[in-house]
Amino acid sequence: MTGAAKISLRGLEKSFGAKKVLRSLDLDVAEGRSLVLMGLSGSGKSVLLKCVLGLIQPDKGVIEVDGEDILRASPREREKRTRQIGMLFQGSALFDSLRVWENVAFRLIYSQRRSKKVARARAIDCLAQVGLAPEVGELSPAELSGGMQKRVALARAIAADPRVLFFDEPTSGLDPITADVINNLIVERVRALGATAISITHDMHSAEKIADDVAMIYEGVIIWRGSPAEMRTTDNPMVSQFVHGRADGPIKMALKRA
Repeated sequence: MTGAAKISLRGLEKSFGAKKVLRSLDLDVAEGRSLVLMGLSGSGKSVLLKCVLGLIQPDKGVIEVDGEDILRASPREREKRTRQIGMLFQGSALFDSLRVWENVAFRLIYSQRRSKKVARARAIDCLAQVGLAPEVGELSPAELSGGMQKRVALARAIAADPRVLFFDEPTSGLDPITADVINNLIVERVRALGATAISITHDMHSAEKIADDVAMIYEGVIIWRGSPAEMRTTDNPMVSQFVHGRADGPIKMALKRA
């Protein structure tokens, strides 16, 4: 890692019943860097992000944002730190009952208590930043294509000018061209904000495009870290198997036989 850590995780552990998801995980993300986190489904990627966001309470460990352990901070200070974070959820997670602009402005209205007039103006500006016209703001999410929903979700993630951005499978379910548009928008918006970013993706093209650094999580720990170029050429057998999508290798899938 280069530069001071914006986010630092130490000894992070989380179990659900008998299932250990995170096992004393360590991870640093430098300020202004974009990290892609890859790994098998169920390896703990989304749980990690939700622990940082405060949506899940870890069993043990340290989560530092700007050098302060938010797990041991006061509720007010923790809210202040997590308010820096914008999130693009897997599947976009837009509210069907709200218009598009209200989705984008949700945090501004309900958390920051901005007036609807001010929040709507900010939402329209954010929609423009992701290539959507003002009239799209008056539509419902159900009237949008999958690619447009992803753009709206990105607009919502950046609406509060966050210093940290999380992207959970930002291109899943999209055709290759639309996915590349989303990749370009992510790179553009992260750079424009000067934000620190963590992205979860199984899309290797997306990983190469949006990442400064790549890390692989396996069975709840980080087993490898490197650049996007190193990801393709590493001699780590687990990373190589995952990146090249091979069934044969050290990672074994449990299959039910009829």
